[in-house]
Amino acid sequence: MFTVGLTGGIGSGKTTVAECFAAQGVPVIDTDLVARELTAPGTVALDEIRANFGEAVMRTDGELDRAALRRRVFSDAVARRQLELILHPRIRQAVEQSLARLVASYVLIVIPLLVETGGYRDMLNRVLLVDCPEEVQIARVMARSGLTRDEVVAILNAQAGRAERLAIADDVIVNTTSEEALRIEVAALHQRYLALASVSLP
Repeated sequence: MFTVGLTGGIGSGKTTVAECFAAQGVPVIDTDLVARELTAPGTVALDEIRANFGEAVMRTDGELDRAALRRRVFSDAVARRQLELILHPRIRQAVEQSLARLVASYVLIVIPLLVETGGYRDMLNRVLLVDCPEEVQIARVMARSGLTRDEVVAILNAQAGRAERLAIADDVIVNTTSEEALRIEVAALHQRYLALASVSLP
């Protein structure tokens, strides 16, 4: 199946773009949502996270305290690597299983950390980047999350830079205008991907 990897930094607008593709009838696999499912109470991954990071990243109801874990891994590169080793192989396996079940012209796979992990490139036909200036990212994340500017900047510093993402992108959506403009751009890309997918069929 023809696959398009959607990536971009925090606050770039990946979720909105993915929703626009879904509105076109495109199946969407979101690795962030996969990660949430894999770390639900009772899962092996959550048990490993608890064993590695302790009760400080757990809530009293047995759920993962995602905010606490985020603070920990974005201030500690070793901790971030530990978390990646726990989650990334499981996320990839879940994505592969989802792909095997799908029947569609093409599928969109949302991979925020595509550059950082260095994985998934072997399963992607195209890479679509949602891009915007860093100051826009910071303002958006602060508005929606309540994080301080310093906390958002720490997350950005732990992620790949714009230049690194642009270097691997086949297509780029610059998300600095309106949602209507995004829908128009996605509709055009959708037709392009349908055409590319039909050419790539065996």
